[in-house]
Amino acid sequence: MNAKLKKLIRPMYLSIRDVIRRKVIGVEPTLPVSSENRHIQFQRLGSKYGGWTFVETSSLNNSLIVSCGLGEDASFDIEFASKYNAKIIIVDPTPRAIEHFNGIISRIGKGKESDYRQNGCESIESYDLAGLFEEQLQLCGKALWNEVSTLRFYSPPNPSHVSHSVLNFQNNYATDTPYIEVQSITIDQLMNDFNIDVIDLIKLDIEGAEIEVIIDMLQKGIYPKQFLVEYDELSKPSRRSKERIELAHNALVNSGYILLCKDGINFTYLHSPITTVN
Repeated sequence: MNAKLKKLIRPMYLSIRDVIRRKVIGVEPTLPVSSENRHIQFQRLGSKYGGWTFVETSSLNNSLIVSCGLGEDASFDIEFASKYNAKIIIVDPTPRAIEHFNGIISRIGKGKESDYRQNGCESIESYDLAGLFEEQLQLCGKALWNEVSTLRFYSPPNPSHVSHSVLNFQNNYATDTPYIEVQSITIDQLMNDFNIDVIDLIKLDIEGAEIEVIIDMLQKGIYPKQFLVEYDELSKPSRRSKERIELAHNALVNSGYILLCKDGINFTYLHSPITTVN
């Protein structure tokens, strides 16, 4: 088999392998979507790669949201800020993400000049920043975690990728792979530093650390109106990832959240009671 054919077949093989591991070996988390989603008005913003689905509610106008995990695709954050005149607190300590954010700020007030690449690495010129003010996008260059400390931030197996991980699930949770060191911040410290009283929506795309952060937030009685969660460990299914994801999901449900939407490995939770736009 030639190299080109192997390259074409490999993604299909990996997909089939993951299905077998989840269904046959029993590592598929139980995360049922509520039937109430039939009465919900959903909205999706951002590129095909970096976009998110959330619930359209009356509280989103002039809201404040926390967006953890920027990478090099800020399409969701920018479109959300523009549509709702919202303020976005972006949390990401990754050097390439910080560089991407600084590029965005340098173009505030300028319009879109190119289409989205749809590959997770967007050009700054693909964002429509014409109607935004610098104050609407603020960066915290630390990792959201359940304690304040210095963390090992493990590099992805593919050096061309931007996303690092505290858990290093991409490398089977190993502790001997390349990493950088970053400072962490807890949700309550973040809220204090940015004078946040209420979080209308929080997006967690933080490469496995979402489990610890969700548990920490709920234990501290911090209940955003919406949780947008990427359960990254679903991309590397195992019994360990199943237990961790179900722990976070059950904690959310027991705290009054309803799972209303699955979009790949992205999940949308809304805190009840449900109040939507008519």
